[in-house]
Amino acid sequence: MIGVLLRRDLAVLLPGGRRGGSLLPLLFFLAVAMLYPFAGGPEPELLARTGGGVIWVAALLAAILPLERLVSADLEAGVFDQLHLRGVSEEWAMASRLLAHWLAFAPLLLLAALPAAALLNLPSETLRALLLGLLAGTPGLAAIGLAIAALTASLRGAAALSGLMVIPLAVPILIFGAGSLARPDGAGLALTAAISLGLCALAPFAAGAAIRAAREG
Repeated sequence: MIGVLLRRDLAVLLPGGRRGGSLLPLLFFLAVAMLYPFAGGPEPELLARTGGGVIWVAALLAAILPLERLVSADLEAGVFDQLHLRGVSEEWAMASRLLAHWLAFAPLLLLAALPAAALLNLPSETLRALLLGLLAGTPGLAAIGLAIAALTASLRGAAALSGLMVIPLAVPILIFGAGSLARPDGAGLALTAAISLGLCALAPFAAGAAIRAAREG
């Protein structure tokens, strides 16, 4: 059943799906990388010193864009009611949605980080640390986004509210992920991965409880 759910969620969230909008975060991510040299100046040293942090901020903002389509449409359509009648708990449904959400946007961001790093003149060592940090941090961003999307799914103005709630909660991932670029000992990367794992473990339960309350309310 979980495999069926995952295939269905991927079919919905990936580009070309019924709600596929994964190219929008990718385009936003690349737009930030292209525009930053115009705003901050074209000096290679400045771009190399600050470019990694800019990419992390762009990744955070890009992860917010798909939140509106994660949960609310299925809640309104009664999808979770049907899953409940078939014996699928909200927690399992949200675990599947979390994995599908990550697969729909994170691999594309990792690929987009390569041309973004070239635009920002990042050295190869910084690029390697950046890719590892994004690989460790994007699951946590997806977990926060899913939990917030579930909490706000039944509210008016959910899209704007979701963005306001996600940004402060994602600050620890941003701090340790961007900080790992300047720490060769790997401590920042380890902390980023630990935070992501904890968030991924908690998010299905928080999101499932929010969906259950909205469905029964």
